[in-house]
Amino acid sequence: MANVLAVLSSGYKDEEHMYETGWWAEELFAPMKILQEAGHQVDLASPLGGKPTIDQASLSEDVDPERIYKELYESGKADETKKLADINPADYDAVLIVGGHGAMYDLAKDQDLHNIINTIYDAGGIVGAECHGPAPLLHTMRPNGESIIAEKKVTGYPDVIEPEGLLEILPFSLEQEMRKISDYDQGNLEQNGHAVWADDQIVTSRDPFSSERMGEELVKALGKK
Repeated sequence: MANVLAVLSSGYKDEEHMYETGWWAEELFAPMKILQEAGHQVDLASPLGGKPTIDQASLSEDVDPERIYKELYESGKADETKKLADINPADYDAVLIVGGHGAMYDLAKDQDLHNIINTIYDAGGIVGAECHGPAPLLHTMRPNGESIIAEKKVTGYPDVIEPEGLLEILPFSLEQEMRKISDYDQGNLEQNGHAVWADDQIVTSRDPFSSERMGEELVKALGKK
């Protein structure tokens, strides 16, 4: 059994633009289910601890027609998270950065998260990041002063499917920033489940439809440990 730390945004509210976001339900619950069914332990953490803000759009009937993730959320499975500052990275074999636009705000430049990522990576552990979850990887610096994903193959949420007008208020474009330093791979947008390995320890996935794929990739990688 491996210990996996799933990291969620605590949430972000932009009152000027009447916009509120946080973490995305499917991107936590789908891989968490797969990991737990494989016998792994999944703990939750966020910058502020406690109950993090979910992106309500991820619970809508449009994206969750069978109400699977809404039911899991309302059951309280994500109501309690540890503070990132209180996490001992040595306790974990893998870290999974859950997507949702919230990751662009409070996770991207969180130094505690960067330390967790580097420590787990240096110990030979696995680093996974979904959708907008790769945002913190951009700012996780290695001893050589470069990003942990510099010149590596990665994916993440592409500009072309961002909601209309949202790029104008986001702190940055994930795709454009990843393209500046890494080998960004959008994949075929007509196919679900796109994930790529940057190296033997870092895996990124493109969108919510890749959530189960992320869980499967993590299980395979942890099985080799």
